[in-house]
Amino acid sequence: MSKQTIHIIGGPTASGKSAHALKLAEKENGVIINADSMQVYDGLHMLTAQPPDEDIKQAPHLLYSALHPNEPCSAGNWRELAEPMIHKTLLEGKTPIIVGGSGLYIKALMDGLSPIPDIPQNVRDETVRLQEELGNPGFYDELYKRDPVMAMRFHPYHTARLIRAWEVIEATGKSLAEWQKLPLLTPPADWVFNVQLILPERELLYKRCNDRFLWMMDNGALDEVEAFDNAVKNGEIHDNVPLIKALGAPALRAYINAELSKNNAITKAQGQTRQYAKRQVTWFKHQIKKQKNVANLKIVS
Repeated sequence: MSKQTIHIIGGPTASGKSAHALKLAEKENGVIINADSMQVYDGLHMLTAQPPDEDIKQAPHLLYSALHPNEPCSAGNWRELAEPMIHKTLLEGKTPIIVGGSGLYIKALMDGLSPIPDIPQNVRDETVRLQEELGNPGFYDELYKRDPVMAMRFHPYHTARLIRAWEVIEATGKSLAEWQKLPLLTPPADWVFNVQLILPERELLYKRCNDRFLWMMDNGALDEVEAFDNAVKNGEIHDNVPLIKALGAPALRAYINAELSKNNAITKAQGQTRQYAKRQVTWFKHQIKKQKNVANLKIVS
């Protein structure tokens, strides 16, 4: 069986993953597919460090700004979107390049997921409607009554995970916990992964986090967050969506609403970004390992 190579470039925020991906795409006739849980959403393009127009002109970029902020996106949802794109890219004779910092997305692709049937769109829509109607605590309570095993695994404000648990039991009649006990649906046997982890030294990474946030502020991030905040206030975007917690968003919204000074908001956002980057480095070091379908695993500092 001839093998088909999928490249994966993972690492913390501000590590330079996108630049690595673009160089590889130019060299390998590549298609870049996003694996970042914030960049998959539309609404905070600058703040979530999505590729600029000049990068998009150099190579195809998929799954960026692909979803409205109100749409839930778990690792399973993301894989359902990404796998057909990978197949299509391979059929076209091009090279799939998965790039992002959401390690659970990457593991879902490489390791596989439980064999849960596709959830009908009407069930997904009705689940989201119910969650919006009840709010997080109420929705959590209802899930607990119906599926206490899954409810106990999550915080009441883990919106996407709660919605996922509800839609699975609603559509299949079985708890997600039961599905997760079954053998994983693994990626195609002819897929092999070339993995690069971009893990800069901590001092350099922290400097990049700080500098990039200042650059974002100079290039429209505050206006972007203000528009996002207005959309939340007028009900267009729900106040519990994952994107509301994008790095820097809570601090800048606090400044917009006169709860923090601008300097304090910037300092808080930079600190939040550094802390998150540190957690990502730890996760990638411990969770991404050489395995049967990984042809190469390279760490780049």
